[in-house]
Amino acid sequence: MDLKKTTAPVNTITYNKSVIEAPTGNIYEAITIMAKRASQINTEIKKELIEKLDEFATYNDSLEEIFENKEQIEVSKFYEKLPKPHALAVQEWLEDKIYYREAK
Repeated sequence: MDLKKTTAPVNTITYNKSVIEAPTGNIYEAITIMAKRASQINTEIKKELIEKLDEFATYNDSLEEIFENKEQIEVSKFYEKLPKPHALAVQEWLEDKIYYREAK
């Protein structure tokens, strides 16, 4: 998932209900699908952030003061400014990028 190329809004946007429910015909089903995708996105972002921050980790047994370096601060700022996972999921839904199938 390339988070640098995302077009999802950072602030709250009100969408037309009929646009959201159009692919499934049921607003609740559409919201459930987007919620599941938001959970997946959240897990992916968390894993990616932890991996990047682990690159800066130093392990010592003393209780010395811990200083963050410039790169670590930039990584943290980037992830703070990202749109929330639910906004990314809604954007994917509107762009028809979420694959789903009906349960029978």
